[in-house]
Amino acid sequence: MTIERIQPASLHVPAAYTHVARVTGGGLIFIAGQVPVDAAGEVVGKGDFAAQAEQVFSNLTNALTAAGADWSKVVKIVQYIPGYNAELHRTVLGDMRRKYMVPDQLPVSTLLGIQSLANPDFLIEIDAIAAVE
Repeated sequence: MTIERIQPASLHVPAAYTHVARVTGGGLIFIAGQVPVDAAGEVVGKGDFAAQAEQVFSNLTNALTAAGADWSKVVKIVQYIPGYNAELHRTVLGDMRRKYMVPDQLPVSTLLGIQSLANPDFLIEIDAIAAVE
């Protein structure tokens, strides 16, 4: 299996994601939107975006591990943030991405500022697609 991450010359060069990912010769793992809930089903960090982002990235890491993958195999993420505010949220997201993601193997990424999530205590949700052999 190969993952080719492509930055087309006709598009700007992003610092935090890849424009295109092509997967050949493998399978895909689809990870449901992960929310800031721990293994006991309790919401972590009510009102604290950084604590919730940490829990979500930890949950994604656990899901990847369970599927036999890691962050280097992630080809696509979608981040959902209610009431998105660039000044408030981008720094925390950048910190989490640098902590968990592989710098030269960044996924295709979409960030959506939305009205709400399934639980009003959730401040972030992220889903992912990974490629595995």
